[in-house]
Amino acid sequence: MTATVSTRPLSDGSDSLLRFAMRADATLCAGLGLLLAMAADPLARLSGLSAASEWLAGAALVAYGSALYAMASAPLVRRVGVGIVVANVMFAASAISVLVADVLPLTGVGVAMVLATVAATLALAYVQYLGVRRLA
Repeated sequence: MTATVSTRPLSDGSDSLLRFAMRADATLCAGLGLLLAMAADPLARLSGLSAASEWLAGAALVAYGSALYAMASAPLVRRVGVGIVVANVMFAASAISVLVADVLPLTGVGVAMVLATVAATLALAYVQYLGVRRLA
């Protein structure tokens, strides 16, 4: 009597774009977070925020990037991908709202940094959206 073990591949090929986009998002978030945390003082002088807030934002991005990288290997990646797309769009809308409301003491460079982050977030959200659509 022989035993057969049936395994299914982690990725069936149709989810590769979504997994790639999620891992790219994770890598960029963690990398940017490390940069923010390591260069908190000089970036604080440029952006208008405190060094502590720059460091906290960096630490949060590293944590988010690590979690997102792990979530990219989930078996039901479509469900996770939809949540990430929604979260990215909500983050971008929140960041724009903060800029419009002028609640932070940002310099011109700080505003440009936030707008660049929003643009990158929306670009990654769009690629993730395409990956989710491919699975539908």
